[in-house]
Amino acid sequence: MQRRIVIAPDSFKGTATASEVAAAIARGWRSVRPEDAIELLPMADGGEGTIDALEVSDPGSARVACTVRGPVGEPTSAELLRLSDDSWLVELAETSGIDKVAEVSRLTARLATTFGLGEAIRYATVQGAKRVLVALGSSASTDGGVGALMALGARFETAEGEPIPLGNAGLASIEHVDLSSIDLLPPEGIVALTDVTNPLLGPEGAAAVFGPQKGASPEDVREFDAGLAHLAEALGTSNAEVPGAGAAGGTGYGLLAIGAEIQAGALAIADAIDLPARIAEADLVITGEGSFDEQSLAGKVPSAVLNLAAESDVPVVVVAGRVAEGLVGSQFGPSQAHSLTELAGSDLAAMTETERWLDEAGAAAAREFGDA
Repeated sequence: MQRRIVIAPDSFKGTATASEVAAAIARGWRSVRPEDAIELLPMADGGEGTIDALEVSDPGSARVACTVRGPVGEPTSAELLRLSDDSWLVELAETSGIDKVAEVSRLTARLATTFGLGEAIRYATVQGAKRVLVALGSSASTDGGVGALMALGARFETAEGEPIPLGNAGLASIEHVDLSSIDLLPPEGIVALTDVTNPLLGPEGAAAVFGPQKGASPEDVREFDAGLAHLAEALGTSNAEVPGAGAAGGTGYGLLAIGAEIQAGALAIADAIDLPARIAEADLVITGEGSFDEQSLAGKVPSAVLNLAAESDVPVVVVAGRVAEGLVGSQFGPSQAHSLTELAGSDLAAMTETERWLDEAGAAAAREFGDA
């Protein structure tokens, strides 16, 4: 009997894109059950890989390259995605991402800026974007989005009336702010997509949680948090506690200050690719990411897929590099899971030949499905 299988994974960061993951699982599945109808719907959560996911779902979309200022000042080429409804998608990772920094250090953590993100938003708007979606993830900076706002025309000045230095290093010197000098924004606004709910400040804020990943020392984290607090005071807004304000080094907060909306990335992308309807018609859904653990159930791609599948009473199989104990068969967990590490015998083997073991996982899932 032919069954309908939806494969909707996130990327396995550093080893395989979401499209590659979905294709490899499908190959394995077809080797066991070639008669089944398989639909590949690669997903993302608002971080790196969002362009790939939306491009697959929108045949009328097109990639557009532009040159912007990289996170530490050097020119960098960034790919944007123009969607068929005249919305544009910008990945922060493409403009201001940590992978754009050749050598991460305490200095780059202090100086890194989102200026290039603002340049990309402006470019898309000039090209006719009615709305700009910003995927917040993999940021190199902790500048509260100030760099992006400055690129859009906002003025952040010292007591002497000079533009503040870029990066978190300049936030403490803010004395005057003028957002009214922003002269060009997309007519239907900006939507920030993120997979985190961190506030701007404090022990769960942008500096404390994400600063160390960007090269910040404990002393730097305290300084960065103080800089972000000074920014919040200067802007005088109440957005610092909004879930997601701390995303991408506080870029969520900066975008909120100019009227942007923050959305859970995985849910927004699921809606964009019509995943709820696709799942409702399926007999089984396969999802996954590099490491499936309790955090996966809090806003990541697997949680979105599991919730949608539960609404339609469709079983879910998870394929991941690692699978934490106690989640399979739990109230919010999948019915089955396959760990590449267990299939390959080690983390190293799973990461070295990721697509091979994804193929094996797809085959194993198909055999279990056939036996059910």
